[in-house]
Amino acid sequence: MKKPYESPVILKTRMAISDRAVNSLHHSQTVRSTIDDIAVNKLTDDYGSPLFVFSEKTMRQRYRDIYMAFSTRYPAVTFGWSYKTNYLSAICSILHQEGALAEVVSDMEYDKARALGVPGENIIYNGPNKSVHSLRKAIADGASINVDHLDEIYDISKVADSMGRKVKIGLRLNLDAGIHPQWFRFGFNLESGQAMDAVELISKTGSLIVNSLHCHLGTYIMDPNAYVIAVQKMLSFAYEVEDSIFGFKIESIDIGGGLPSKSKLKGTYHGPDIVVPSIDEYAEKITTAIYTHKRDGNTPRLILECGRAIIDETGYLIVSVVASKRLPDGRKAYVVDGGINLLYTSFWYKYNIELTRQVGGLNEESVIYGPLCMNIDVIEDNAFFPSIDRGERIVISPVGAYNVSQWMQFIEYRPNIVLIAMDGSVDVVREAENLTDIQSREIIPERLLARPKI
Repeated sequence: MKKPYESPVILKTRMAISDRAVNSLHHSQTVRSTIDDIAVNKLTDDYGSPLFVFSEKTMRQRYRDIYMAFSTRYPAVTFGWSYKTNYLSAICSILHQEGALAEVVSDMEYDKARALGVPGENIIYNGPNKSVHSLRKAIADGASINVDHLDEIYDISKVADSMGRKVKIGLRLNLDAGIHPQWFRFGFNLESGQAMDAVELISKTGSLIVNSLHCHLGTYIMDPNAYVIAVQKMLSFAYEVEDSIFGFKIESIDIGGGLPSKSKLKGTYHGPDIVVPSIDEYAEKITTAIYTHKRDGNTPRLILECGRAIIDETGYLIVSVVASKRLPDGRKAYVVDGGINLLYTSFWYKYNIELTRQVGGLNEESVIYGPLCMNIDVIEDNAFFPSIDRGERIVISPVGAYNVSQWMQFIEYRPNIVLIAMDGSVDVVREAENLTDIQSREIIPERLLARPKI
């Protein structure tokens, strides 16, 4: 039988090309033909391309694994689901069913949690921009409010006074946990004495009571020891507050989020399976730090606001090749129908890029561009593929964290999002946009309604 013709490939020699890149020329591709046993091609045939796909089974299992890692070591633990990581209603509902509170950072997210039926007492309200209107709602609902700055102390105090209520609040801290860059912009600095000054100011309001401490170190924290330092400092400060003249009792410490997923950061050589510590390592070190530094007879509640670590590996984006071309430097370039408009995190993370089938031929260095008229719309600038045809599907993962909440309605319509249920059925959890969605909030002044002179 005659073999199909394959056009010759001329590879430009580069002095700086790595051994890894050279080896990639001869390796077979990583293939993902199914997601939760459903064919990728069937998903796009039924729901279009590009297409976001989430796995409910993976999501629930991931939450349970992380929760068990902490709760079996320290039973007084509460998880809050970080809405900003992915606030699709279906996903928030799944995680609330699993027992997570709602952790929100804006009026919009607060309203969304309430609309999903989350009672106020199960909402943690963070963020630097809480309107007086939303603070009034949060206080009336009994939500946990973590104060970010002095102006917010004044706002909450005024609202509490106007309602004739005493309000328990948390104090957001920023501190040196030995990681760089250090996040200073949220809350009150611990080392400078700013945090204790805030406690003193709160005590003078007469209507506010500090009963919790909060500290979010940052995002994608790779060193569990940073949390050990944070816990030690937070507990020391808690007991300093309790021993002061202010009369406050700290009932909980909230260490925020920041636990990493299995995403690969750009600029790193080793994969996340090697460099990212296990959840058990984080849980062991954090809970041990509490037991080591807490006072006898005192068991503060530990609160975590997990997002990325729970959701990232549950999400996939399927795209289709719409065109290919050869770049002046010799690399092959592919244009696909989803770009940075859908994958905001592509600026920081190097995704898994997988074909849905084995394709014959020599792998060559390739670039994957999105569909936007922007030079920065690059999904991957160092992929290794054989020559692939127009219409070929590509699966990009993990993309569950921050992409759906940060995506842009720019140039292209946003696509369908589907959820593969525990029983293998598929639900559309967000419909693809059309022009009505884009223009529904626009208003054309009457003077502009005349026909254009074209």
